Amino acid sequence: MSSPVLPLTNPQPTTTTAAGSQPPLPPHAFRAFLNNITESARNGFAQRRPFTELIDRSAFSKPESISEATTRIRKNYTYFRINYLTIISVILAFSLLSNPFSLLLLVGLLCSWLFLYLFRASDQPLVISGRTFSNRETLGILIVLSVFVVFLTNVGSVIISALLVGVGIVCAHGAFRAPEDLFLDDVQENASTGFLSSFLGGAASNVVASAAPIVAAARG
Repeated sequence: MSSPVLPLTNPQPTTTTAAGSQPPLPPHAFRAFLNNITESARNGFAQRRPFTELIDRSAFSKPESISEATTRIRKNYTYFRINYLTIISVILAFSLLSNPFSLLLLVGLLCSWLFLYLFRASDQPLVISGRTFSNRETLGILIVLSVFVVFLTNVGSVIISALLVGVGIVCAHGAFRAPEDLFLDDVQENASTGFLSSFLGGAASNVVASAAPIVAAARG
């Protein structure tokens, strides 16, 4: 009497490969993004003026009128814009470090945008607790989360307060620092680009341009 033949089930490798057929964005993409930001910040910081010129006590004098103060601010900004940006960044960093809860919320919000939307492949839907969210739903959730974190917690007040203090210090320095001894010939072309756009445009454009291919690869 022959022994019974047990049925054999062939393994189905397609089930496993189907779930893993779309690999996540490789880690080197995020590292490249951080490296581009670091390189842009390093290049911008290399263009700063010596801080000895910034705090030269002999160059400080009271402006005779509001128009003269405005002219001084414009000229000093054109010359010391990287130094001014550094001062504002230090004040903002100090404010966030002195409020660890706000810093934690802000870091969490930034990480949510980076890993749940910007660096997540568009053909990989977000799945939370068995619920699948489309790209539009994910974007809507992140926008609502951003509004909640910025406007309904103390994160917004901390950032705005730090920016106001930094801008106040910059304007006070620019108004009282006489720019007659500054060599403005090499930076005059930047004076016509506008206060905010030229202040942030250089570094921001470099970061956006370097990050665009990485984000496009993740969204493609």
